Amino acid sequence: MSIDRTIAPAIHDAIEFDYKLPPLNTETLNNGLPLYWIDAGVQDVVQIDWVFPAGLWFEKKEAIAHATAGLLKNGTSKHTAEQISEALEFYGAQLKTSAGNDLATVSLYSLTKHLPALLPMVLEILTESIFPEHEVELYKRNVIQRLLVNLRQCDFVANQKIDAQLFGEHHPYGRFTRRETIEAIKQEDLVAFYKGHYSLANVRMFMGGRVTAEDVKHLNDVFGKAALVPTPVEPVVFEPKSKTERVQHISNDPDGVQGAIRIGRLFPNRHHPDYTPMVVLNTLFGGYFGSRLMSNIREDKGYTYGIHSSLSPEINGGSLIIQTETGRDVTQAAVTEIYKEMELLCNEPADDEELLLVKNYLLGSILGDLDGPFSILQRWRTLILNGFTEEQFNRNINIYKNITAAELQQLAKKYLVKEEFFEIVVI
Repeated sequence: MSIDRTIAPAIHDAIEFDYKLPPLNTETLNNGLPLYWIDAGVQDVVQIDWVFPAGLWFEKKEAIAHATAGLLKNGTSKHTAEQISEALEFYGAQLKTSAGNDLATVSLYSLTKHLPALLPMVLEILTESIFPEHEVELYKRNVIQRLLVNLRQCDFVANQKIDAQLFGEHHPYGRFTRRETIEAIKQEDLVAFYKGHYSLANVRMFMGGRVTAEDVKHLNDVFGKAALVPTPVEPVVFEPKSKTERVQHISNDPDGVQGAIRIGRLFPNRHHPDYTPMVVLNTLFGGYFGSRLMSNIREDKGYTYGIHSSLSPEINGGSLIIQTETGRDVTQAAVTEIYKEMELLCNEPADDEELLLVKNYLLGSILGDLDGPFSILQRWRTLILNGFTEEQFNRNINIYKNITAAELQQLAKKYLVKEEFFEIVVI
């Protein structure tokens, strides 16, 4: 049957579709290590993540978590940083290391056929890194140089200050980089943190792409034979937050022509029943290009090129932060408009057309994510690392589809309260 191309196809809202997370396979390697993997996609590529309890939450000395992750692949007992880099380039692979607030991740991106050659090198990095003294000193110099440049930027300073204001400067989520903390890093600090927090006994592995049972076998042949030494991770101890002013205006550059605005409050993490409904409210408020904040402060007032609000859920807490950069002379006017938009959401329910647009945006984004193996893996990883099952994904979809304007208005009255927000303006 031929298609009549003179007739346009029917257009469907994303809210009309059914959503199902592709199934995840679970394996236990020969030595007991957990592996979660999915077979998806059509290209012979693979991503493997090794996730450790090695984020800022676990460091006893500031700046150590980032430094350990940053120097992880800069030398082992068998290979130099240059040799490791050359080997990765030879196979066209990427190995990324990063430390977040709670967890640290080592990610390998490669053609699937190169896994047998690359996995032993990754194991070596995860078990035999030595953090050479000259690499540590080079890292410190580079970080300090970048820091000195960044401290001249009002947006960088504002990002530092708002986290410290919300959580406290000594809280893992509120700490920010200082020159003296970088200078105080020692090789033995990194080795101790590495041994205590990058133990394979505490790793969780995730693999996605065009993956077969043979690829799982390759992983088991390497990591399933590794010796596991139980390494308890001690709970963090930090000073409680000291009282700070709710509003702070900081002069960072007397000649600066731009101001950075950060307005934020603490907000529960993904386990709180208000989190998923708040994702919808935040999207409407400032979470996408068609949001209230963008329509008012960019499109109508012309104060900024962009403004957005975002939820940052961590394992042990979270925040809601509005951020933008404006011309120096309109910073206060922009702040006033932000609070006006909060009041409007508290006092007036969104109309049906606007709410449908937000729902379609959120659900359409999920449709896009479910089309690629790496984004599917990321969805599953977020669920597992937060202690959820597939049922949480289904609950989220149900809320996105069915939440009402009245429910969003009540949520706004609960959380978009000016007096509970901290405000930073840096010029």
